[in-house]
Amino acid sequence: MKLHDTGVYLVNGVPQTSAPAGVTEADAKKGTIAYGILKAHNTGDSMQDLRMKFDSMTSHDITYVGIIQTARASGMTEFPLPYVMTNCHNSLCAVGGTINEDDHQFALSAAHKYGGIYVPPNMAVIHSYNREMMSGCGRMILGSDSHTRYGALGTMAVGEGGGELAKQLVGRTYDMSYPGVVAIYLTGKPAPGVGPHDVALALVAATYANGYVKNKVMEFVGPGVANLSADYRNGIDVMTTETTCWSSIWQTDDTTKEYFVQHGRPEAYKELKPADVAYYDGCIELDLSTVECMIALPMHPSYAYPIRELKANAKEILQAAQDQANRQLGGKVEMDLVGKICDDGRIYVDQGVVAGCSGGTYENICAVADIIKGKSCGNGEFKFSVYPDSMPTYLELVKNGAVADIVSAGGIFRECFCGPCFGAGDTPANGEFSIRHTTRNFPNREGSKPGEGQISAVALMDARSIAATAANGGYLTAASELTDVEYTVPDYHFEQGVYDKRVYNGWGHPEPDYALKFGPNIKDWPEQPALTDDLLVKIVSYITDPVTTTDELIPSGETSSFRSNPLRLAEFTLSRKDPAYVPNAKAVKALDEQRKAGELPAEVARVYDDLKKLGYAPDVANTNIGSAIFANKPGDGSAREQAASCQRVLGGAANFACEYATKRYRSNCINWGMLPFLVENPGALDNGDYVYLPGVRKALLEAADELDAVAVKPDGGLVKFTVKLGAMTDAERRILADGCLINYYKNN
Repeated sequence: MKLHDTGVYLVNGVPQTSAPAGVTEADAKKGTIAYGILKAHNTGDSMQDLRMKFDSMTSHDITYVGIIQTARASGMTEFPLPYVMTNCHNSLCAVGGTINEDDHQFALSAAHKYGGIYVPPNMAVIHSYNREMMSGCGRMILGSDSHTRYGALGTMAVGEGGGELAKQLVGRTYDMSYPGVVAIYLTGKPAPGVGPHDVALALVAATYANGYVKNKVMEFVGPGVANLSADYRNGIDVMTTETTCWSSIWQTDDTTKEYFVQHGRPEAYKELKPADVAYYDGCIELDLSTVECMIALPMHPSYAYPIRELKANAKEILQAAQDQANRQLGGKVEMDLVGKICDDGRIYVDQGVVAGCSGGTYENICAVADIIKGKSCGNGEFKFSVYPDSMPTYLELVKNGAVADIVSAGGIFRECFCGPCFGAGDTPANGEFSIRHTTRNFPNREGSKPGEGQISAVALMDARSIAATAANGGYLTAASELTDVEYTVPDYHFEQGVYDKRVYNGWGHPEPDYALKFGPNIKDWPEQPALTDDLLVKIVSYITDPVTTTDELIPSGETSSFRSNPLRLAEFTLSRKDPAYVPNAKAVKALDEQRKAGELPAEVARVYDDLKKLGYAPDVANTNIGSAIFANKPGDGSAREQAASCQRVLGGAANFACEYATKRYRSNCINWGMLPFLVENPGALDNGDYVYLPGVRKALLEAADELDAVAVKPDGGLVKFTVKLGAMTDAERRILADGCLINYYKNN
């Protein structure tokens, strides 16, 4: 794999570093596939400042209630574009009594009332349904899930927080600067046993840490594309999220065309390819034939090694991964990976799972069946589960015998469910090691609770190598080691009747008088204050990890059952990273309540007395008091806006960071009225400090490059420093000034 350190021109399909005679870089940038799609969806006057509207949207049952509640509060009367609501995240999780199914009923009633598309529980995982039914060449889809990626089907898809979807629902636009575009130039053909997850993990390992494609578009081109099936392309594409890219797109061909014909939508196909000359801001050349069977060790998809290399250096690599994981766990509990090395040098794993939008696809499961047919998973501690990505896939696997082959070998075949991807399905026992063909292996994504002494480890692998391990009784085995497997890949026949009989499609036919069904856990968003002229915040959590994931900010898994009750869900904020955060944030919120009641809390009075030493005289009645966190690089991972909204409903007013891991988390902070400050000198801050920001509202609205800040230490010491807010649109500045997106729409 080669990562170019300069821009690259693709000339008649061949990469070169210099421009052809008479061609300018500016003109050649218009030759990418991405440029054409973005231009077609841009409603603004400039391609440098995009103002986009999408063709359709999608959400699952962790996010759609909050989005619809936000849009209702902002004046929405019907869905202005097709909106798919799936029920694949909290369909098996029974925490909280009736509240999961209550939310599903809310979504069905919203589909009737506003004209939406409702996919019942266990029918399909979110991204598989959208691939099958909503994708189309040249289209754009916005989803409130970070793995909203349909680029392999010619569809630019973007995963964002719910606020961005709410904007589309009230007729506003998705605003951003034109992104960089990086070519992923594929050649060669994967070796037998090497699957899409292997290719994806190799790409993630090569791009995540160095930020090579961060907030850019990955555009897959080159002769190697033709050597991949549609399922294989989808499997690579969905994992582009883990590189921190903004979106993805692939050149299309007869394989893409056949996919749409197969799914009864031939009109959705059109050829997409770069112009004869196209300029890319970067280029990754990847010979698919060189990719090996991979494993991504805990606790990130980028910690990837060839399985061959791991097995040859098991003690060294597992010790390093174990030490890294335990540093990240902060001493709460100890992960033991080295203990999985047997006396004979083999590595034993306790569980294998193939699931979701990345693992549960038709061809992956067929390959699993080919490998495990006639074998046995064994009757020891090892267990093996397979979750299909949709009921049409499930039906075809029943018809072709794959389900029988897997079950006969001792595997468990389950429903269409995303649980193993986010911590609500197949949680291993304490101390166990699980290998999964899912999208993420972040801390607690397997469902353990380190704060309660629980820990298990998850590594990501392709379905083929997981099946090979299962067939070997749980001893780590790469699929490439098998020499007796014939991969059959039976023809796929999509049965749309499965959806026709169960999915409610009300697009274009809203029923305004239809009553929404509210369960007792569905609550409105608490009111949020507008930004005052000055602001006082207290740092109530100080996180020095290199990266803080959204799963650490608000845990996934069973906590997500409470997603429709903002205050109840907020009780879990940072619970597995910093259990003191919630009570500390509440204490600061109580100080602001006292201020608004006309009292000046003694703690705040002391801070204001200290500030007088520098000549400041805060206006007590008109200076909000809020909480804040510092983290080096927060926001890697999920698009769930609850990572920001939970902070906000607890009184959060700002975040301080050296950088933000993803655009979507920063957007979530903005949409929920939390100032996303950047600091160059994090040493100026510490946990327990108050930070005074004089003239913050004026500086925000006037787009000042820097803002003054003063840290007031617990001992009365004062440290002056500066912060930045980074690039923002005028609308984003106004949202922050108004206090949140809902307030912005009420005021505008």
